[in-house]
This record gives sequence, C-alpha cells and structure tokens, in this order.
Amino acid sequence: MSVVFLTALGVGGATVIGALVGFLFKDISHKFSNLIVSFAAGIMLSAAVLGLILPSIEYGGRFGVIIAVLGILIGGVCINLSDRLVPHIQKIAIRGNGAGAEHKKAHGVLLFVIAIGIHNLPEGIAAGVGFGSGDMENAILIAAGIALHNIPEGMVIIAPMLAAGISPKKTFLFALITGFSEVVGTVVGFFAVSFASAILPFALAFAGGTMLYVISEEMIPETHASGDEARVTYAFLCGFCVMLLLDAVM
Repeated sequence: MSVVFLTALGVGGATVIGALVGFLFKDISHKFSNLIVSFAAGIMLSAAVLGLILPSIEYGGRFGVIIAVLGILIGGVCINLSDRLVPHIQKIAIRGNGAGAEHKKAHGVLLFVIAIGIHNLPEGIAAGVGFGSGDMENAILIAAGIALHNIPEGMVIIAPMLAAGISPKKTFLFALITGFSEVVGTVVGFFAVSFASAILPFALAFAGGTMLYVISEEMIPETHASGDEARVTYAFLCGFCVMLLLDAVM
C-alpha cells in the first residue's frame, strides 16, 4: 500500500518537477522538449500495450479480447469527452487588456487549471489500475512512463501563466493542483480495482485506451509539429524499446 501512495506522489510530483524546470529554463529549446515528449510517448505506448491491454485480454478469459476492445474504445471516448467539455491545455489563451482584463485573466487561468487537472486524472487512474492488477513490476514501469511524460508537460504550463501576469507563487500553486489530480486518480484507480477485482480486465483496457488516446491525439502531433520528424521518431522508438527491454528483464 505504501508503494502505491509513494508512486502516486511521484506521478503527480513529476508535473511539479517539470514546473520547477519551467521556472528555471523559460526559454528551453522546443526541440529538446519535443525529444523528451516523444521518448515518453514511446514508453507510454509500450506500457499501454504490454502492461495494460495484453493483461486485460489474459485476465478476461474467454471474452478477453471483446472486453479489451470495449475498454480501449470507451477509454478513448471518455478522454475525448473531457477535452470537449473543458478546453484543452494548448487551446486556452490567457489574455486580457483594458476593461475587464483582470476578470478575463482570472477566468482563463481557472479554465487552464481545470483543463490540465481533468487531463491528468485518467493518467493517474491508469497508474492506479496497474497497481490494482497486482503486477508491481509492470505497474511501476507504467507509472514511470506517465511520470516522464508529466515532466515536459509541467514545463510547458508555466510560460502561459507567467506571460498572463500571474505571480510565480500562484503559478506554482496551480502546478501543485494539477499534479494533485494525478495523485487522486492513482488512488482511485487502485482502490476501485482492489475492491472489485471483477472489473480488472475492463479497467486495464480502459486505462490502456486513455493512454493510447493521449499519445495519438496530443503527444505525437505535438512533437511532429516541430518539423524535425526523424529525430523525434527515433526518440519515440527508443522510448518504446527501453520499455520493451525493461519489461522483458523484470
């Protein structure tokens, strides 16, 4: 149990670590950031398939494939709905000039924080479900992949808030809040599966589907927008292979 809570803090804390890096290196190269995101995407893809989807099929027995397919699709739909209900991180512009500027800015920041928090929640659930399966090695690797993804994400949320005139203290507080949502998700995912083992196959596939959606919808397009497709693709392949090797060894 203590490992789960420590890992939950690590997954959520990775966003905060990224935020601190964002404070220190506000003008960090986009190419370097893209390489990190692409490497993390490779790790998350491997973790989603090896650590979540394949075990879902195995635990599901006779109807394992059907359960896995439904879980993946429903997981993707849930992430898509959350993006539609609350504007996505990259689509929010925090602006404000003249009359009502402060109100607009506060409203923009609130949406910004809510969007990141909702976006991070299912990632935490994916980590928690991994622990709920009882396979600690896979669970730790899944959590490590998510945490690695959260570091550059934490970096990129700092600049828009500082540019909007938000104080560094409040900006850091918002980063803490977004990281905390992953801690909550991890704990919820773990206890949900622990108390209802019957839902484990579906929960694993659902978590895998959410990760696949995030990789396809956000991480890969973001890295390829830089125009340096070859480098980020190699980083993606390296991330996938690292996770593959770690899975085989452990």
